[in-house]
Amino acid sequence: MRSLFRVLLPALMLLVAAAPAHAAQGGGDLLSPSYGLMFWTLIIFAILFVVLSKFAFGPITKAVEAREKALEDAIEGAKRDREAAAALVAEQRREIETARQEAQRIIADARQAAERVRTDLLDQAQTEQQALLERARLEIQQERDRAIHELRREAVDLAIAGATRVIEQNLDSQNNRRIVESFLASVPSIGTSSR
Repeated sequence: MRSLFRVLLPALMLLVAAAPAHAAQGGGDLLSPSYGLMFWTLIIFAILFVVLSKFAFGPITKAVEAREKALEDAIEGAKRDREAAAALVAEQRREIETARQEAQRIIADARQAAERVRTDLLDQAQTEQQALLERARLEIQQERDRAIHELRREAVDLAIAGATRVIEQNLDSQNNRRIVESFLASVPSIGTSSR
């Protein structure tokens, strides 16, 4: 910039110095040509043009071109970014759809597993119920047999006691018991006749 002023300053001083001389010659009329003024104006214009083209127009043109290139690059980058964003959105949608399908599959599998567990639990409960009923029947049968056995023993004891009083003699208790038990064994039992 300083070199521009160094070149232009003398040319402007020359033009300012020539202006009063031109006015003294009667060149105050704007329509009358003054060749000296025109010559110096052209010289200054040429010098100014050369200086501006060397120091100003080149950098200005380069700056404008760089700016245009930066804008074009920015536009291209924005297009690429937009396309990349669209691709990412499409990918995200595909992933969301895949996740949704996976979630539905997991829910369906969980329902099937729950149904299997429910069926297994029902089967197990029925099996346990049958086992408990069978055990209860067996215990009832055992208790009935035990009660019958107790009743027989009581009946034998009562029969021996009654026979002893009737006969009024004291028989051998062991022999009497054996006789009564063999008699009761030959008689059909209450449990087998009711079956």
